[in-house]
Amino acid sequence: MPYISTKVTTEITHDKEQVLKARLGEAITLIGKPESFLMLSFEENCRIWFAGEAEEDAAYVEVALLHSAPKSSYEKLTEAICNILSEELSIPSGRIYVKFSETEYWGWDGRMF
Repeated sequence: MPYISTKVTTEITHDKEQVLKARLGEAITLIGKPESFLMLSFEENCRIWFAGEAEEDAAYVEVALLHSAPKSSYEKLTEAICNILSEELSIPSGRIYVKFSETEYWGWDGRMF
């Protein structure tokens, strides 16, 4: 049910993508969502302007969820995502935005959750 879409200014090697997949899979449990339903996508080498600058690395992450979670859970996941991208891709956490969207309806396998 959760979906994390990550756009970054850097390159993501296959090996690094595997590490990101594993670490984000662990992180999603911070908001009580299972890794077994987590969908991820990565878009590398994006042109992202942040604070009027495109020369420094940056990232934009969207997290879509079925229903909602407490704000404190979103804060923990935001911290985890920023740490993961900083540690794995050397993107400064101050140049990472994380957007959360909640939906009441989510379809899968020809039916609704």
